[in-house]
Amino acid sequence: MIIELAKLFFEVLNTFLVFVSTLTVIVTAILGYNAWKKEFSGKRKIELAEEVLALFYEARNAIRTIRGRVSYSNEGSTESHLNEPPAVQVFYERYEKRQEVFNKLSSKRYQFKARMGTEKPFEELKKIMDDMWIAARTLIRISEYYGNNDEKVRDEKRKSELFILSSSTDDPITTRMDKVISDIEEICRPIILGKK
Repeated sequence: MIIELAKLFFEVLNTFLVFVSTLTVIVTAILGYNAWKKEFSGKRKIELAEEVLALFYEARNAIRTIRGRVSYSNEGSTESHLNEPPAVQVFYERYEKRQEVFNKLSSKRYQFKARMGTEKPFEELKKIMDDMWIAARTLIRISEYYGNNDEKVRDEKRKSELFILSSSTDDPITTRMDKVISDIEEICRPIILGKK
């Protein structure tokens, strides 16, 4: 009887040890998976922050180039834009050459929002681009329907040109774009440097 109790005790003990060791393996696997998932997710977040920040820098440079006051002899001669004012022709051509950077940024917008919790810099960049397009269309409308004799028209033309041509003083686009860059750096830099 004592021997049978001892055998039963050792069987129960052995079953318990197998259970504990199986449980240990399962817990270790779960913890390992969670650690891997966290590391992988963190790496993807860093890569996204780096890519988006670089694209915003490219967008800033593209906007500077698009709005540059100096144009070259081969600019503004595309047939599809010949009926537009020269400044608008150059603006459209330069934008078309650099459109890819804006498309890439746009494609990252919702992924960025999902990972970082905000899309404000994207919204601000879109507002800047919208204002530039509105200014270009305004210049077309002015050139088509109004003469340059009216002071009000000349004033509207000057205001619109501020949005599609860079200015050394009181440049609304440069000021706003600097703020967008500052905002996106504030979000991305801590992630890239591992501080978030």
